[in-house]
Amino acid sequence: MLTRQYELSPGNHYAQLKIGTRELPGLSPTQILIRVGAASLNYRDLLIRKMQDDNQPHLVPLSDAAGTVVAVGSAVAQWREGDRVSPGFFADWVAGAFRLHHMASALGGGQTNGVLAEYIVADEAAIVAVPEHLSLAEAATLPCAGVTAWHALFERGNLQAGETVLVQGTGGVAILALQLAGAHGAKVIVTSSSDEKLARARQLGAWQTINYREHADWDRVALEMTNGTGVDHILELGGPDTYSRSLKAIGYGGRIAQIGVLSGFDAAPHITPMQFKNASINGICVGSVAHYARLNQFISEHKIHPLIDQSFAYEEADAGYAALAAAGHMGKLVINVD
Repeated sequence: MLTRQYELSPGNHYAQLKIGTRELPGLSPTQILIRVGAASLNYRDLLIRKMQDDNQPHLVPLSDAAGTVVAVGSAVAQWREGDRVSPGFFADWVAGAFRLHHMASALGGGQTNGVLAEYIVADEAAIVAVPEHLSLAEAATLPCAGVTAWHALFERGNLQAGETVLVQGTGGVAILALQLAGAHGAKVIVTSSSDEKLARARQLGAWQTINYREHADWDRVALEMTNGTGVDHILELGGPDTYSRSLKAIGYGGRIAQIGVLSGFDAAPHITPMQFKNASINGICVGSVAHYARLNQFISEHKIHPLIDQSFAYEEADAGYAALAAAGHMGKLVINVD
């Protein structure tokens, strides 16, 4: 069986995106064949195109997708034809603690093909069921951004109702964190340089908003909003350019989830003040398939709909990348495959 798929080819400082075809291998006893309905883009996908020398030749990009089961291996018992499913970000990190060998199984990067294809093959243990109330496009927004937000807030953060959460920006992780934390009864502060996006964040349930162009000292504003006690949870998405302010804004006993590298990979500033606040920093690199399943259970219970800013046809994948690079979106960008 042939499938059409996008592949990254060498380019001048930025890999080219081309459509190719390949013969799908026969299914092993524990594998399933998925007809992809939609895929979504993450900032990571831009980095992978720029760091093309680290990728295998003809790498299939993107990590996030949702689709429909069209065939199953002889030993598969959990899934059947017609089920709506989504692969986990790490094919080999099913549950338990994260280990070095899991890293190589991240979809759409390095030596592991991704999901920007008409059909993909996955192991039965590496997928989760799509919530019934979501479209495949909505479900495709969750494997990276949704699981990252869930892991940071609930698996590592132990978020409690009434606690304060600060999210930086209005991209995929930030908006999903806003929706998840708000549904749990937390009070969410959103930062952005756009008043229009901040107004939309308030419509989505933000407790407070800060325009960091008007208030470069947003850490001081966050302290004022929390009556000087500081924020309980900060999702650090900016990187070195925002870290020093996150260290000032975090509360006593608070948690910083280190997630983003939007401003680069340089070392963080001096973090000794965290010691005297009994605060902690958790490195968050997406999450396991088990995390994904628990996220989807929560999303089903609270009937959360991820925010899709813009959708693209399968033939418009490069336009989706361009929109991602322009960074004008709010929430997620989706490519409809089927």
